[in-house]
Amino acid sequence: MEEDDRQEDDMSALVQRLTRFLRSPQGQQLVDRGRRELAKPETQRKLKQLASRLSSRR
Repeated sequence: MEEDDRQEDDMSALVQRLTRFLRSPQGQQLVDRGRRELAKPETQRKLKQLASRLSSRR
């Protein structure tokens, strides 16, 4: 039981750190860059290919 509590605390701490980062100026820059990349048709095509390959493995 204690190990489960520790894992939950670790996950909670990780989520808090990620949230703080994403709200920081650096995090916002990264989010904006990701959005710009995802808007590109070439990136969308690559992601669809990857999703197709991953789903066909099952």
